[in-house]
Amino acid sequence: MRYISTRGNAPALNFEEVLLAGLANDGGLYVPENLPRFTLEQIQSWNGLPYHELAFHVMRPFVEGSISDADFKQILEETYAVFAHAAVAPLRQLDSNEWVLELFHGPTLAFKDFALQLLGRLLDHMLTKRNERAVILGATSGDTGSAAIEGCRRCENVDIFILHPHNRVSEVQRRQMTSAISDNIHNIAIEGNFDDCQEMVKASFADQAFLKGTRLVAVNSINWARIMAQVVYYFHAALQVGAPARSVAFSVPTGNFGDIFAGYLARNMGLPINQLIVATNRNDILHRFMSGNQYFKDTLHPTLSPSMDIMVSSNFERLLFDMHGRNGALVAQLMDDFKATGKLAVEEDRWIEVRKLFDSLAVNDEQTCATIAQVYAQTGELLDPHTAIGVHAARECRRSLAVPMITLGTAHPVKFPEAVEKAVPGKTPALPAHMVDLFEREERCTVLANDIKAVQNFVSQHGNRGKAL
Repeated sequence: MRYISTRGNAPALNFEEVLLAGLANDGGLYVPENLPRFTLEQIQSWNGLPYHELAFHVMRPFVEGSISDADFKQILEETYAVFAHAAVAPLRQLDSNEWVLELFHGPTLAFKDFALQLLGRLLDHMLTKRNERAVILGATSGDTGSAAIEGCRRCENVDIFILHPHNRVSEVQRRQMTSAISDNIHNIAIEGNFDDCQEMVKASFADQAFLKGTRLVAVNSINWARIMAQVVYYFHAALQVGAPARSVAFSVPTGNFGDIFAGYLARNMGLPINQLIVATNRNDILHRFMSGNQYFKDTLHPTLSPSMDIMVSSNFERLLFDMHGRNGALVAQLMDDFKATGKLAVEEDRWIEVRKLFDSLAVNDEQTCATIAQVYAQTGELLDPHTAIGVHAARECRRSLAVPMITLGTAHPVKFPEAVEKAVPGKTPALPAHMVDLFEREERCTVLANDIKAVQNFVSQHGNRGKAL
């Protein structure tokens, strides 16, 4: 399997190289040169497989040539053995033909664990093979940071630096990051917003001179391995409700477009998905595009669903690449124009074509709370605010009641107690057993100005297990 850049001006790489590169050197994102496609008979034959075995069948084409089948099988078995539910990603029924796919049974109680538990093990495997060390630099709006730290903290060959917006993540999210104390873990709170953090990460990948030769690795969803791992649970969920004999629809809470792009890939790989719903909050750049072909920066608004408080969706470029016939030069021009003007639109026929699959909705805080309260009253299930946005959008945008509708349950409600208590007064979600002492744990974090030089100097001074790079 070879991978090419969405901007068409970077060398094609194999999986091992893409895993370690993250961002392409032309500023683009890597995607497979040719997407594997499975027959309906192949998909049907996977029905009933344990999650790690299904993951092997779905992901094997992406890693072929870079990792042996035996090693990959072992890595996958170890990855999903740490999840608290035997099914790994169980379905919970809310109503007739309506489900939530619970993606929060991993170590940090969020869907990011599916990819980052795998990514940490893959990185350690590849770096050990190459006898190399690396620096992980990532930006988080809440969940990616803790999942990256948990997935990589035991890696012998990496130092981890995670940027989050100061005072703009939930307390549980912050503590999950800052209470992980180790010489190779560094949490940095930036006096800015998530987009500021993400822009620093992208700029650091574009110019890595500050690292003095040490490799920089991405854990954000710009890293192809993140997207690859998320494709699996679409197959897992669809098989449980009758696919591939019947079509399935998904509603996906998303700000960065990575999670729903994985669903788009699953459909293009042969899974019969007839609708993908982009569910977002007041920060609605994706909804503005899907509903009106207008993709532009706007004011960032803090919400009860902070993981989607994002102005620019970094993975959207991967969809633009396909929308424009995989013309890298054209995508590069679009992204240059967007950087200069803060807005873009595509040709009408391209937008109409993508709307055949995608619908979207922006859900405000009041609607989010109302959905949490309604689902709790009807089923006794507590939703986190992001999942509630997905459920609300699913019910508003659903095209057919005959098609199973699955909302991705992206986080455990305990991660967002403010929203839950506002929606259901007196109802405080409880921490699971392995986190009962979270609020008593020591924290370690450094607050830095919204200044890329300050961040790069910190990384340079504290890398290599505390030794200056």
